[in-house]
Formats: sequence, C-alpha cells, structure tokens
Amino acid sequence: MVYLMTGLKCLVGVVFLLALCGKTVVRGGFGGFERSLRDLRVVPRAYLRTVAVLVVAGEAGVVLTLAVPGRVTALAGFGLATAMLLVFTAGIARGLRHGARTPCRCFGASTTPLGPHHLLRNLLLAVLAVLGATTTAVAAPDGHPAGALVAAAAGLVLGALVAALDELLALFRPMTPQRR
Repeated sequence: MVYLMTGLKCLVGVVFLLALCGKTVVRGGFGGFERSLRDLRVVPRAYLRTVAVLVVAGEAGVVLTLAVPGRVTALAGFGLATAMLLVFTAGIARGLRHGARTPCRCFGASTTPLGPHHLLRNLLLAVLAVLGATTTAVAAPDGHPAGALVAAAAGLVLGALVAALDELLALFRPMTPQRR
C-alpha cells in the first residue's frame, strides 16, 4: 500500500505542478487561463481574476502538501486535489452544456477545445486522489526504498502523460486535408 500511496502522490502532484507551471511560468499562461475562464462562461466577469488566482493558489497548495512528508499533509493534499478536480469537472460540464468551445488551458497554451475527454480525465484523477487518500490513511509507513523509487518514477511518468493527454490524443486523430 505504501508504494501505491507514493505513486499516487507523485502522479497527482506532478499533474498539479505542470498545471501550475503552465499558468505561472509559461509566458502568457495566466492571461490565457483567465481568458479561457471568461470564454467558458461559468465565472462572472467581476470574479475572473479572483477565481484564476484561487485556482493557482489551490494548485500550489496541492503540490506543496503532497511534497511534504507526512500522513496529515498527504491527506490534505489529496483532499484539496479531489475538491478542485470535482469543481473543475463541474465547471467544464456546465460550459460544454452551454456550448463553450474554449481551448483547454489546464496546462498552459493549448488549441484543443474542451471536450468530454477533459471531463473523464478530471473524474479519473479525482478517483485516483480519493484512492491516494484512502491508501494514505491505511498504509503502513514502512517500505523498501527501491520500491518507493519505482513507485515514484511510475507516478511521475503517468502524471506527465496525463498532462500531455491533448497532444497524445491529437496523434491518433485522423488528419483533415488542408484546403488550397
């Protein structure tokens, strides 16, 4: 169980870290995220900046609490991640229901419009965060360092793949002929 907990901490942590970096480190990332919130039409215009800042702060909170060793901080990180993912899912679902076709700015610049796969991705991540909290609550704290290293590496790789999901899906979409 300790290895599953370690892998899930790394997976969820790297997803939130890449989302945070996409909004704060990438040039124009925060502004693009703010515009996507506006285009999604789920946040009143007067609160766009506040909500965008709260999302970034929440993402930083998830990263920090999952990075700090300890059962209590891991439970807090998984809990915050679950709550944020469920709010994101509800916001995307509402936007899609109202016809919003804004690009997903979850991880910075993207041209892929929000769609059902974003809902599925967020729900799956929320389930993994709940599983992480559950394993954290019941896992024995001991384990072999090599096993923890393998679990951490697997979590990091899977988290990076989740963050690159739009690009990976684009590889398998049929190409449309360009008009001349």
